[in-house]
Amino acid sequence: MELYTVGKIVNTHGIRGEVKVLATTDFVDQRFQDDATLYLVKKNQAPLELTVEHARVHKGMVLVKFKQFNNINEVQHFREAELKVADQDQDELEEGQYYYHQIIGLTVETGDGRKLGTIKEILAPGANDVWVVQRPNQRDLLLPVIDDVVKEVDLENNKVIVELLEGLE
Repeated sequence: MELYTVGKIVNTHGIRGEVKVLATTDFVDQRFQDDATLYLVKKNQAPLELTVEHARVHKGMVLVKFKQFNNINEVQHFREAELKVADQDQDELEEGQYYYHQIIGLTVETGDGRKLGTIKEILAPGANDVWVVQRPNQRDLLLPVIDDVVKEVDLENNKVIVELLEGLE
């Protein structure tokens, strides 16, 4: 079973065992719905299966209460842990939509075959995502994920074809 990150616990909230989660998924309502199964992963430890009792969005964070814990003392040591979902819990996406783990690691090329680098991170600052492309011996390139820039995503060949608009490079 492969696990995919949907959030990171950044702190506790209140005294009844809620945690503050920085979500890294576009499907917050689905991933943190009541009775959803999440896996808590801390460095060098086996994943811990948890069940969401309830969750709500508060000030840009997701406040999550797990059925297994009812007290702040039981969840304090979860800070900095990641919350993940199993691969079988992922839905099929519409044409042209991708999960982050499918994009990170792809090689970025221009239409004429010039290799630019590898996607190392995805930022979600607002209207559209931004792919951070790590380039050899250069600063990272920030690519807005818009139709004018991203021309083709080829998962089979692990590459993305882009057209660099003026001022991007």
